[in-house]
Amino acid sequence: MHERIAGRFGRSEPRGRVREYVSGLVAGLERKNGWTLAERAGEAGPDGMQRLLRRADWDVDGVRDDVRGYVVERLGEPAGVLIVDDTGFLKKGTGSAGVQRQYSGTAGRIENCQIGVFLAYASQAGHALIDRELYVPESWTSDRDRCRAAGIPDEVEFAT
Repeated sequence: MHERIAGRFGRSEPRGRVREYVSGLVAGLERKNGWTLAERAGEAGPDGMQRLLRRADWDVDGVRDDVRGYVVERLGEPAGVLIVDDTGFLKKGTGSAGVQRQYSGTAGRIENCQIGVFLAYASQAGHALIDRELYVPESWTSDRDRCRAAGIPDEVEFAT
């Protein structure tokens, strides 16, 4: 997999770190978060893993396309199915992109949260996530300054 996505990372540091990140995700760790993935990679703290996900320059959609191609090649079967699901990420503040008080299936009630919508593919050969999108509420898309401050591109419009 790493050979397939390596070209999506312009610099060697994030290219090497993504190898460690993906290795950690498929490892048998009890919990998978910035700290545990960093520790598994021999790093003292999660800063490098967080930098990879938040600030490193890489082609996010290109990696998604590469992963989807890999999944189709390895897991594709005529009886395979697509599964759409959303997940709520509980938040304390108001600055994270798309956060507001809204229903979270994760919490089972209205909470301050972000909602991620995920597409998975499943077959007898296995299953994998193949796409993702942050749900951006109308209260956000109608406030372009707030969107820009949170890194949401101007092209993003409200959709349900």
